[in-house]
Amino acid sequence: MRRDDFTAHPDLTGVRVLVTAGPTHEAIDPVRYIANASSGKMGYAIARAFLRAGAAVTLISGPVALDAPEGAEVVHVTSAEEMLAASEEVFARVDAAVLAAAVADYTPVRVADHKIKKSEGGLRVIELKETADILKALSAAKGPRVVVGFAAETDDLIAHATEKLTSKGCDLIVANDVSRADSTFGSDTDRVTLVFPDGPRALPLMAKGEVAEIIVAEVAGLLAERRAS
Repeated sequence: MRRDDFTAHPDLTGVRVLVTAGPTHEAIDPVRYIANASSGKMGYAIARAFLRAGAAVTLISGPVALDAPEGAEVVHVTSAEEMLAASEEVFARVDAAVLAAAVADYTPVRVADHKIKKSEGGLRVIELKETADILKALSAAKGPRVVVGFAAETDDLIAHATEKLTSKGCDLIVANDVSRADSTFGSDTDRVTLVFPDGPRALPLMAKGEVAEIIVAEVAGLLAERRAS
């Protein structure tokens, strides 16, 4: 449920949370990969906000250049397949999951076991296949647990995020227009819209840490609703 009166500093002592962060790297050969520009800053900020609220946090992180949040259990992965396996294993023992990682949508069908040389025909064509949909997989299995996803878009932000909320089956989508310089991958600020089943709520430009605090408060509210019902 969309709330405008969220609690700024919830107490999540005893709550277990999964957070994913960063990109994934999908190998082409031993030295090349497909990736995106995700820095992991938002996911790491969310993990820290949950820790401040007293939650036990498992952070599943793709390759980033960030210091691990003190107090979190950190699981390092590289590929989308590895992130899915780690997420499903951890999800079995948590109360909520916030999937902030920018998982690659595609991965090479075949990975060369050696560096591909120009003399071999180079990389003119790379056959791709879709990666596993981690958000959809966890949402389908969530039961009373809370699952939050992210939508990084460059156009039609609310329409795309609303469709994603419906098709994935999660509780909340954090929608971010990454075409904006102040809200893109690697920035220290974000201007997000929280998209709930009963409608969106746009937030002003904030530091990523402030956005993280609001997301944590929303998760706390959703958990409280589940426990009261």
